[in-house]
Amino acid sequence: MGEMAPHHLALLLTALLLLALLGVGLGAQSRRLRLARALHHGLFFAVCAGVVASAGLAYRAGAWAGALLPALGLLLSMPLTRPGRADHWRRALASAGLFALGAWAAW
Repeated sequence: MGEMAPHHLALLLTALLLLALLGVGLGAQSRRLRLARALHHGLFFAVCAGVVASAGLAYRAGAWAGALLPALGLLLSMPLTRPGRADHWRRALASAGLFALGAWAAW
C-alpha cells in the first residue's frame, strides 16, 4: 500500500472531526453540559479549519477543491441558527452530507 496524499489525510481527519462534532452535539442536547458545549464549539472551529485546509491541499494536488465549498458555506452559516432547534440540526446534517459528497469528489 502506497503513501496517502496530504489532501486525503486532511479529508479523513476532517471527517473524523465532523463525526465527533455531531456526536458531541447530540450529547450536549441530551445533557446540557457546559463542558460538552465548549467541546462542541472547539470541534466546530476545528472542522471549519479542516475543510479549508482540505480544500487548499486538494487544490494544490490538482483535485477538485471547489467541491468542498458548499459544505464550508453551510458550516459558516451555522451561527444563524439556534442550538436545539430543528434548523440547527438540519443544517448540521446537510453540512455533513455536503462534506461527504465534496470529499468524494475531491478525493
